[in-house]
Amino acid sequence: MTSPLVRMAVLSGVAVAVGGITALGAIAFVDAVAWLNDALLVSPRARVQVEDRAALVAAATVLVPTLGGLLVGLLLRHGAIEGRPLGPPDAIRAVQTRGALPSVRSGVVSSLAAALSLGCGASVGQYGPMVYLGTLFGALAARVRTPVRNLRTIAIGCGVAAAIATAFNAPIAGLVFAHEVILRHYSIQAFAPTTVAAATGFVVANVVFDRPALFLVAFDGVAHGYEFPLFALVGVLSALLAVGFMRLLLAAPALAARLRLPAVLRPALAGLAVGAVALALPDVLGIGTEALRFATIEGAFAPWELALLIAAKIALTALCLGWGFAGGVFSPALLIGILFGALLWTGFDGLLGVPNSGLVVYAICGMMALTSPVIGAPLTTILIVFELTHSYDLTIAAMVAVVFSNLVSYQLLGRSLFDVQLARKGVDLSAGRDRALLDAVPVARLIHTDMPRAAADERVGAVLDRLAAAGRAEAPVIGEDGRFLGLLRAQDARDREDAKAGALARRGAVVLAPDTSVWEAMAALDGFVGDAAPVVDHDGRLAGMVTEAAVIGAYLDTVHDLRREENAGA
Repeated sequence: MTSPLVRMAVLSGVAVAVGGITALGAIAFVDAVAWLNDALLVSPRARVQVEDRAALVAAATVLVPTLGGLLVGLLLRHGAIEGRPLGPPDAIRAVQTRGALPSVRSGVVSSLAAALSLGCGASVGQYGPMVYLGTLFGALAARVRTPVRNLRTIAIGCGVAAAIATAFNAPIAGLVFAHEVILRHYSIQAFAPTTVAAATGFVVANVVFDRPALFLVAFDGVAHGYEFPLFALVGVLSALLAVGFMRLLLAAPALAARLRLPAVLRPALAGLAVGAVALALPDVLGIGTEALRFATIEGAFAPWELALLIAAKIALTALCLGWGFAGGVFSPALLIGILFGALLWTGFDGLLGVPNSGLVVYAICGMMALTSPVIGAPLTTILIVFELTHSYDLTIAAMVAVVFSNLVSYQLLGRSLFDVQLARKGVDLSAGRDRALLDAVPVARLIHTDMPRAAADERVGAVLDRLAAAGRAEAPVIGEDGRFLGLLRAQDARDREDAKAGALARRGAVVLAPDTSVWEAMAALDGFVGDAAPVVDHDGRLAGMVTEAAVIGAYLDTVHDLRREENAGA
């Protein structure tokens, strides 16, 4: 048994290493995107410098995202084994089901494709790729042989925590995000190293490289008590918009499939749409950091501009992500939310004439109320507000909006966009991690093949003798072509010893396939009576038998293992 001192030393070393490497990778990723934005005339600063060359700006606005989309499509098709970009759902699936991550090659290609997508102005986010980058570094670190249990899960949590801490200069939010979204449990064994990793990422970003904050705002406090119901209303309305946004994101890939356009060309078509819209509305390009910052300044956008930009950003983000660009949904959700909060404030302030505390608090409430249900991280979004603004009053206001937003969105759609995407791929996390793990284990791992068998033309008496010798009450009957015909039960064969086994074989109520999950087998075996259930291949041949005891044992082993992991000490 590994001593606590050895575990602590290993986990601390992994946390510092993964946190530092992830922070450097995240900073390099952001800087590469910024360089591409400037070089390709995507960023507002670069466009202003050549504003006297209108034809060049217009050509770059349309051609850069279009050609960039073509390159992304080619890169993913020929470079990534899975042929698609990777993101937080892949990290969640690997941790929650203990399944294998996609290949390192696919992870590297996906990160490059995301940097190219963002660099050419696609309406996608940077935080999802950064989270997967942290996942990749964590998984690589876990390949080192150590005596620590669950090192892979903990190392991935460290990478994710460091990525968020670096991205937002918010180590507490990074720590909570890793536990809230990826690990989905709290234990000292995981909590301590992810804390170290998040702190390491923050030090690298904020102390070593002095990275700027996402935005800076000034807020004097909530001026009127009746505004808290308004913050709740912002949360409810933001939830409705978030649900619509997520449904559009989920529907976009199906729309692309119906058009029967080659997958490699879909990002280019989405890029063309982005470029065309950007000719009139350049703020839709890329991450939209400048628009996000201006959204907290009174008078920066007219109400109609806010509404138009919200609609365009929602539609283009769904188009880009659904049609093959690589990137995340976190950044677009932040921008859509802050613009929506600002739009709601114009209604409260201008149309209704309600005295209020100013634009900033409503914009921030909208930003976090819309983002939190999309990523499934209400605590993280609340902490981001506090760590970015250092304002207790602003955090409390955002908390009210976030709570009501999540209450509404959970009822309408579920915990998050990531969970819905995973559920559509057969990984349902709504019933708990134990179900996700059992859904990932096929009954083929539990079968035994040492049971007495009977040939279809064999005399029943001979089969009964073998059953008696083995202490069994039934035998599978196999036909001349090797296919499973059914079970011969001893109680059905009494006084018919001269009959053929095939004549008395019964298919039975429960027949499983090798890829049937343990969870599905538990449901199928409810009320089952017999020695064991047959497991039959898709070609009709018997693979073996599985007992109720084996299925229940697998369930208990999984539950006990989860409890040990979730309650383990450092």
